[in-house]
Amino acid sequence: MEAVKNTVNQASESVQGAMSGASKQGNEEIAKGHTNAGATTRLTAAKDAVSDKVDEKKHDTKSDVYANK
Repeated sequence: MEAVKNTVNQASESVQGAMSGASKQGNEEIAKGHTNAGATTRLTAAKDAVSDKVDEKKHDTKSDVYANK
């Protein structure tokens, strides 16, 4: 039963990590000026991209921990 729980948790963390990665890429594009966004929006997107990167790493680490249990 514990193995099933770990597998589900690992899958969940993997999905959350992927979602954070996708969000990070979108925010990076806005921050780089590849849209018609204003300066404030670009700065906010840059901040959000950093936060998404932290979340991505956190979820990837948790996924690895569950995979190795």
